[in-house]
Amino acid sequence: MMSKGGTGVRGRSGRLTRRQAMQGLGAVIGSAAVLQGAGGTARAASAGVVQAAAVGPYDPDWLPAGVRSRFVQDVNGLTMHVLEAGFEDDGRPALLLLHGFPELAYSWRHVMAPLAEAGYHVIAPDQRGYGRTTGWSPDYDGDLRPFSRLNAVRDALALVSAFGYRTVDAVIGHDFGSPIAAWCAVARPDVFHAVALMSAPFGGTPEWPFDTAAGAAPAAAPAAPDIYEEMARLPRPRKHYQRYYRTREANENMWRAPQGVHDFLRAYYHHKSADWAENRPYRLAGWTAEEAAKMPTYYIMDLDMGMAETVAREMPTAAEVAANRWLPDRELRVYSEEYGRNGFQGGLQWYRSGVIADEPLTFAGRTIDIPSLFIAGSSDWGAYQRPGSLERMQERACTDMRGVHFVDGAGHWVQQEQPAETVRLLLDFLRAA
Repeated sequence: MMSKGGTGVRGRSGRLTRRQAMQGLGAVIGSAAVLQGAGGTARAASAGVVQAAAVGPYDPDWLPAGVRSRFVQDVNGLTMHVLEAGFEDDGRPALLLLHGFPELAYSWRHVMAPLAEAGYHVIAPDQRGYGRTTGWSPDYDGDLRPFSRLNAVRDALALVSAFGYRTVDAVIGHDFGSPIAAWCAVARPDVFHAVALMSAPFGGTPEWPFDTAAGAAPAAAPAAPDIYEEMARLPRPRKHYQRYYRTREANENMWRAPQGVHDFLRAYYHHKSADWAENRPYRLAGWTAEEAAKMPTYYIMDLDMGMAETVAREMPTAAEVAANRWLPDRELRVYSEEYGRNGFQGGLQWYRSGVIADEPLTFAGRTIDIPSLFIAGSSDWGAYQRPGSLERMQERACTDMRGVHFVDGAGHWVQQEQPAETVRLLLDFLRAA
């Protein structure tokens, strides 16, 4: 199975040069000084302004057979931590997997080996701001441009280039990785030959005013009420989680959660999964405060509460935790160790970088014209949280949409909750793309 055009190979022979091998070895040796447990976090002395110290690759016991942890240097200014499967053979076509928040490359652990068994070289990085990738700043008052959507595309391009690929059979993104995958498809369809979006629909690119040269610009529409102010004035005052994630206090609230990072993440993942029985999503009538307030509190929070307090109310019982098969405590510990060490600000910078609106205008009006796929859990509100986005993705933003699938038994974490069905849908799509 070759990538389109026969160009998806690593270098000329697919093998690392001696220089590349030595660089990779140096990255591992240079970053392997510390492997800290959950109680030994390396939090910065300056309130999270300095990134936590580098650590080495994962203990192999953390990973499924056939998946390895490694580092790649000089990736658009980063030393990027990557999980990799299907690396044994040269000449395989590549798949790039992009995670969301609060996740890691580890979120793809259940699907990587099956995709590799189908013949792919599967590459899943800890994205900028996350996990064991270094070279980014968590400074709340720092420059947000490194976290812009199009710089994330540059991160993806630099990574696949470092692996020696000119083309990638598909870029696959989940949650916040979904819009990054979409922008990869918008900006560089010559590199990324197909795209799969999970849990977060792509509503399309921005647009410039059109056909206004002959006369005065059309009168501006009356300003709509500020929905965020309207949420705060509801009888039960509310706020949007993305607005909260942009605040200075959000990182400290989750990092220093009274219940601890491990239990915070346990409650957060549970609350957004199919295990939480109240996740019964449906299309909202419109983008109004009253309609938005029908969503669970992990999206439309109580005004006076942080996220740590919000999800604490939905903490699963000890029996529910013990019965969890898609995220047992030993696997959750990987997340809690990483976020306990780094905090959450690196991921939160992505939410804050949405104010950078000039770069996307370069691609105003452009559509995704490569084969596209959307997957979400049947119990995932993510597909409906912004009314109209799912429809715009299917009708306008993606011109070659091959399928929209809602997976039973999954909430927001579809590739973790139902990995076998996720793999089946992806492979069916890739074979036809």
